[in-house]
Amino acid sequence: MLQLLLLRHAKSSRDDPAIADIDRPLTPRGERDASRIGKMLEAKELFPERILCSTARRTRETLAQVLPHLSGEAEVEFRDDLYNAAGRGYLEIIAANGGAAQRVLVVGHNPATQQTAQQLIGSGDPELVAAMAAGFPTSAVAVVEFDVRKWEEVTPDSGRIVTFIQRDDE
Repeated sequence: MLQLLLLRHAKSSRDDPAIADIDRPLTPRGERDASRIGKMLEAKELFPERILCSTARRTRETLAQVLPHLSGEAEVEFRDDLYNAAGRGYLEIIAANGGAAQRVLVVGHNPATQQTAQQLIGSGDPELVAAMAAGFPTSAVAVVEFDVRKWEEVTPDSGRIVTFIQRDDE
């Protein structure tokens, strides 16, 4: 069984219009929220073996706040194609780069993160599905399981939502 964690980056700053979108940093709230999400992943023992992270500054900074809370030695790969990719693009990136990992964390952007989760989820708690469909806020994580052995076998509607973690959850 494979498990995918889809994490939308934490709150980033739009204060300086001179900064390119890819270079936008996290706000102080974003740093706190990302650390809190890391603690929540730790409490639920959701430790990825492989991490695919967009090269945007805000995703890298989000990951930097989450990593201290993750157990084990996750292999981290920073990918340009996760920045500005459409939802279908995330699925293809995951299939091609999930490797032998049983649990993969993708740190990305919206709308692709939410679109990917919605594309993949075919079953699970309807309340979790509805909460995710209502919005995928910054620092949120959708956890989706698949009854397959290889990432290449993951197809739309083949996943089951396990949990949807938001920064305001306790």
